[in-house]
Amino acid sequence: MIELLRILVAPLVWLAAFSGVYGLHGLGCVLRWTELEVLSLPLFRVVLVTAWFAATVLQAALLIMLHSQRFGSRLPFVRWTSVATAWVGLTATLWTLHPVAVASSCG
Repeated sequence: MIELLRILVAPLVWLAAFSGVYGLHGLGCVLRWTELEVLSLPLFRVVLVTAWFAATVLQAALLIMLHSQRFGSRLPFVRWTSVATAWVGLTATLWTLHPVAVASSCG
C-alpha cells in the first residue's frame, strides 16, 4: 500500500494545490482582496503567489524525498514511477497555477 502512495502522492498534492489556489482566487474576489494592500502590493496577488510558491516548494520536496534512499522505494519500477509522477506533479504545479497566481484578476 505504501508503494501505491509513493506513486500517487505528487499528483494528489497537485490536485489539492490546484483546488486550494483556485479556491483562494474565488475567496479573494468575493472578499475584495484586490482593494487591500500589503507592502504596497495587492493582498490578492500576495496570497495567490505565496500559495503557488508553497505548492511548488512542496512538490520539489516530494521529488527530492522520492528520489532519496531513505524515503524512496526499493523496488526499481516503483522508484522510477514515483519519481516520474513527482516530476509530473512539479511541472503541473508550475504550469497550471502560474496563470491564476500571476496573471488572473477578478472581474
